[in-house]
Amino acid sequence: MKGKIVLEEHLSTELNNSLWDASGEAARNGQAYMADVEKRLLDTEQRIADMDRNGIDTAILSLTSPGAQSILDTRQAVSFAQRTNDQIAEQFIASHPQRFKAFATVALQSPRAAADELERAVKEYGMVGALINGYTNIGNADTAQYLDEAPVWEFWERVAALNVPVYLHPREALPSQRRIYEGYPSLIGSAWGFAHETATHAIRLMLSGLFDRFPNLTIILGHLAEGLPLMLPRLEHRLHMQREGEGLGQAQKPVSHYFSHNFYLTTAGHFHTKGLLDAISEIGVDRVLFSADYPYESMDTASQWFDQALISENDREKIGRGNAQRLFAL
Repeated sequence: MKGKIVLEEHLSTELNNSLWDASGEAARNGQAYMADVEKRLLDTEQRIADMDRNGIDTAILSLTSPGAQSILDTRQAVSFAQRTNDQIAEQFIASHPQRFKAFATVALQSPRAAADELERAVKEYGMVGALINGYTNIGNADTAQYLDEAPVWEFWERVAALNVPVYLHPREALPSQRRIYEGYPSLIGSAWGFAHETATHAIRLMLSGLFDRFPNLTIILGHLAEGLPLMLPRLEHRLHMQREGEGLGQAQKPVSHYFSHNFYLTTAGHFHTKGLLDAISEIGVDRVLFSADYPYESMDTASQWFDQALISENDREKIGRGNAQRLFAL
């Protein structure tokens, strides 16, 4: 298929590289793999060549995880987000304005500053929303502020006013919550742990009452929604059975309502047709978006699968391009 749009496509900057030690990623994923990823995160021309070879017209770029979310000093995190958005605009979007869009980087260590930075990035640079890498560290590396919690609602109010989507991207679980992975470090990240962490985070948003207060909010999940299309019916059934119990949140509607009205999902890193068909059956084809998860995944792999997947051409056009055009007003 020609003219595809992708939107979980990561980049890095020299500023970002100066903050993180990638040795842990290399140990888990392999030295050669991570060396290639790190090169492609910075290489604009290679990205364009990969897009051209695979019939991809537009990529919506975002800073690779963990980004601003793991910076412990609030002032540093806010400055990092601002400088990162400036660099993305100058080094990526300006070089290929017809091919690249971007999600803003925001620092939820200060929800008000995050809201202000999102508004600046949208209005000044034409960024199409924000990508947030899971929870935000507050105080130390083993504390988390999740996006449903009270301090963050000030940020959500501005998101609703701007009417732009937020991509909820995975992050590794807190160090104190990794006991189950001991002895199997390959499971901590994208192979398994990302999905569990992010799906639970999304459920927190559904149960919090956030979408009742701001019904126009749109959240995007990658990797075919981190397993939620399969597991959400079970969750809803059990919550109903436990309706007289505690800890049900403030939601006024079933979780399936919020999933089908406030969420989109992408195919990023999950190139499996049976899984895609299950996702379509739960959320509808109009809320599914093609993506690759570059450079952690290959545009070749993503496109060869998607272009030949056993779905109708009408659905392929919607997932590959039309839905993203509508969502982002491209």
